[in-house]
Amino acid sequence: MKYDVIVVGAGAIGSYLAYKLASYGYRVAVFEQKEKLDGKTCCTGIISTECFNSFPISNEVVLREASSAKVFAPSGASLKLEKDAVQAYIIDRSALNAHLADEAQANGVIYFLSARVTDIIPKPRYVQVNIDRSGEKHVFKARAVALACGLSNLPQRLGLGKIDDFALGAQAEVNIHGIDEVEVYLNQEMAPGFFAWLVPTSASTGLVGSLSYHKPASYLERLLSRLHQQGKISLDGGDLRQKAIPITTLPRTYAERIIAVGDAAGQVKPTTGGGIYFGLLCADIAAESLRRALAVDDLSARRLSQYEREWKAKIGREIAIGYWLRRLYYRMSQKQIEQVFNIVKSKNIHELLLNSKAFSFDWHGKLISSALREPKLLTALIFGVLVPFSRAPLRREATASRAN
Repeated sequence: MKYDVIVVGAGAIGSYLAYKLASYGYRVAVFEQKEKLDGKTCCTGIISTECFNSFPISNEVVLREASSAKVFAPSGASLKLEKDAVQAYIIDRSALNAHLADEAQANGVIYFLSARVTDIIPKPRYVQVNIDRSGEKHVFKARAVALACGLSNLPQRLGLGKIDDFALGAQAEVNIHGIDEVEVYLNQEMAPGFFAWLVPTSASTGLVGSLSYHKPASYLERLLSRLHQQGKISLDGGDLRQKAIPITTLPRTYAERIIAVGDAAGQVKPTTGGGIYFGLLCADIAAESLRRALAVDDLSARRLSQYEREWKAKIGREIAIGYWLRRLYYRMSQKQIEQVFNIVKSKNIHELLLNSKAFSFDWHGKLISSALREPKLLTALIFGVLVPFSRAPLRREATASRAN
């Protein structure tokens, strides 16, 4: 059977895109290399109320609400970020994937599980997709293919380039003791260049994770040991899981009869590594772009380039500003982090930002701009971070680790 669109990847973004395309009346298939749609994932699953209210996300996937978070400096000093209203939902990411897949299947989308895509071959009038299912080879055809497969080599093989800056996340489910709000740790010894977290998912369980450019499991083990010593967690939790998270975008997200969306395109917040909301926003844009192209039977690269222009107009500035901040933070020492943290806390800059019109859980560009208008914070960043940053050579351990 020839499909209108084949979606590679049955995560939240792929299934939502398939659901949207099917709602337009197109024949859609989803290929997923995993055996189950509700299998465990390495995702903390924090989404904003804006995201929750904008997309078909069931209340049944929500584990708990969040209106506050506690941020810790390297010294252990902390500050609390709190709003009166609920700011985010902690969700069961596996359940979200299954829910959106159910919605897509209810709209007529066909799912092929344990289906590993081995090759994608654009032809003049269609795209050929070769898959391997338990050792058996199959060939499918579609008018277009959407890559929603996370970080993989498929985009590069199709001439879209590759994402050359990505982090590695490690996370474990643990038993928690007396933790009722999200905790974030800014500590180069626990998550060099990034951050670590403890997120309660119920009264007795939570997720502990760490991001870094290399050896995430070793940093996570160090964090788990420290949290155990502090009496916050027990060390008899579930299996440790790891995942690669893009920090930059794909050089191109379209080609002849091909588009990339979500993590596969690098449509992720560089500040937090969160990709659900941005990915869903871009899936909407991708669905509309494909609808227009399919309607006139023009799936050329030139036609599909409109997709990239539209998603960059939507989130491109946010990604650029977030990436600048991520690179700046990557170069900061423990002392510099502590210095900036102390300025923010002593001047109540965090309270000013929380109460400003620029505050948003998802859109950080205006918030970062507002923060940089604080004279003492800006001075600390310029003379404590930016000047040393401009004089020091770029650390290369991240590149080396990715090459291995």
